[in-house]
Amino acid sequence: MKAKQILSSLVLVGVLSIGMAAQSGASRNDASIAPEVVKKLDQKSQFEKVQSSVQDGIVTLTGAVPLYQDKLDAAKNVRKLKNVQGVRNLIEVSGENVPDAELAAQLSKKIYYDRVGYPDNAFNYITVSVKNGMVFLSGQTYYSVPKDSALAIANRMPGVKDVVDNIQVLPTSLFDDQLRRQAMRSIYGNSVLSRYAIDPAKPIRIIVDNGHIVLEGTVQSPMDKQVAGMRANALPGAFSVQNNLTVESDSKQGM
Repeated sequence: MKAKQILSSLVLVGVLSIGMAAQSGASRNDASIAPEVVKKLDQKSQFEKVQSSVQDGIVTLTGAVPLYQDKLDAAKNVRKLKNVQGVRNLIEVSGENVPDAELAAQLSKKIYYDRVGYPDNAFNYITVSVKNGMVFLSGQTYYSVPKDSALAIANRMPGVKDVVDNIQVLPTSLFDDQLRRQAMRSIYGNSVLSRYAIDPAKPIRIIVDNGHIVLEGTVQSPMDKQVAGMRANALPGAFSVQNNLTVESDSKQGM
């Protein structure tokens, strides 16, 4: 028993010694890291109001930048420097203040029209909400590119102070792909619903996840919503259908 205690003590001492040595090494690099950080930040005009400090290889960034993307870029650039162990990003976004409702409307429009013409457009559904300049992106995308594109738009939008990414990239599935194609043909091939293909920014969104179909978007009448749901429910192989379509007149009354 006493031998085990001695061995445990020796192991603990060894771990602590390694940790202290690593911290000491990081501290020795602080003097060389600090000027490199300043030099790196000085290369871009948008970082002119950013300050930095270094302790134990950890760089702390403070100050202000015009856009949220600038805040991300500052940390990204510093993180690449030699001997930097990490970055604590405390930079504030000091650009123009845009009312939340106005900012949400601007972002929604840009994201809606971002991928017009791409074949996966009807299979992505992204929603935008804003609180005190903080943007929340939610929804599902067919693959990662539409998600990354939406995030890039939000990051570069004036007035955005922070971005929370709640977008789910749907799993890859040949079965789901087949179901998507069947649903699109069934819905857009219908004479009542074919008009929703006219404005490619506002199609009926067909979200398929492991055989489960969710319909999102806005339609012009309760009948259109009902027909879309019936067409989706008639598809062989669909495990379930959730009809979340909003009727345009109802959405306007709720505004």
